Amino acid sequence: MSDNVPIPFARPWITDGDRQAVLEVLNGHILTHGPQCKSFEQEFAEFLGGGHCVSVSSCMAALHLAYLHFGIGPGDEVIVPAQTHAATVHAVEWVGATPVFVDCDSRTGNLTAAAISSELTPRTKAISVVHFAGIACDMPPIVDLAQRHGLRIIEDCAIALGARHQGRHVALFGDAGCFSFYPVKHMTTGEGGMFVTRHEAVASAVARLRAFGVDRTHSERTVPGMYDVPSLGLNYRMSEIQAALGRSQLRRMPDVLTQRASLFNQYRTLLGDLPQVRLIDTDAPESRSSHYCVSAVFEGEYAGRRNDVVTKLNASGIGTSIYYPQPVPRMTYYRNKYGFLPGAHPQATRISDQSVALPLGMHMTGRDVDRVVAMLKQSLAETDSGKGTGR
Repeated sequence: MSDNVPIPFARPWITDGDRQAVLEVLNGHILTHGPQCKSFEQEFAEFLGGGHCVSVSSCMAALHLAYLHFGIGPGDEVIVPAQTHAATVHAVEWVGATPVFVDCDSRTGNLTAAAISSELTPRTKAISVVHFAGIACDMPPIVDLAQRHGLRIIEDCAIALGARHQGRHVALFGDAGCFSFYPVKHMTTGEGGMFVTRHEAVASAVARLRAFGVDRTHSERTVPGMYDVPSLGLNYRMSEIQAALGRSQLRRMPDVLTQRASLFNQYRTLLGDLPQVRLIDTDAPESRSSHYCVSAVFEGEYAGRRNDVVTKLNASGIGTSIYYPQPVPRMTYYRNKYGFLPGAHPQATRISDQSVALPLGMHMTGRDVDRVVAMLKQSLAETDSGKGTGR
């Protein structure tokens, strides 16, 4: 992009091939209950390197289905990160369980086994693990902890497609993994998500649960229109149109991950001379990030300048976001229901109040990164530290 063209925070990468894939579905007569979703599920499992996949209408639908399937409900507690998207916690609320908020690691934004263990009670039934900003959690100690206490692990992989730890893709450590295909993610189906599990029986049960609880699919019915409903269910299905777009997008994921990693590394190099701007990152050799975004935390004299810097960046045509705008327990619904103790989650609060997410994606070039970093440095230099607005 030229210096005069805006750089959005994110933009879906839609190609002629994507459009053709969607048109082929529209030119046919099957818009749901067809072969595209089944193929998408199989191809997604192949990309992950294992597991059984169930296409769904959103990542939150996948999370909700996970808790419903595993019987988590009233009286149960679920460990959740204080620093995450509200949907992570909403899924717990909707089944009537109680979220127990845990602070994150300052370096990666992720939960750790040590932090989780200090919050376990006899009522704890599950751990919700979020791979923050696409950085894989250190899963083996968390898995060991869960096994010792008989707990389920639900992995929120909404922005972690392509992230791996010790060679294994995220979503394949716990009992279930949930992905998002919202437009700003690595790939998109417009709206949509994927439920992933290592267990075929779980996938089969969740597939029924996401489709009204019916006992047989269209292809399994010997008499068209005949089926039974042995259990409650929901309508969390993905359409054939969405699945066709997802299949086309998935084929380009290796290129997407390579480009994102290259741009992220360029950011890291260019921001290296700003010691008071710290990137949420990991240099663990056994992990590979999905490089969803560049989350820069302002520290020291820059700590209170985030909002002023964001205003200047946006005015110059550079899009930004915040991951995430508040620790979830500080958001109005959760604060009113559970109370919020200032200082209870210092790392999550610091990331929320002092960070900005810089643009990263296939819509960008190395020259765009140069421009973003130059404007960021200029904005910091122009901002009076005494007038920072914090959050």
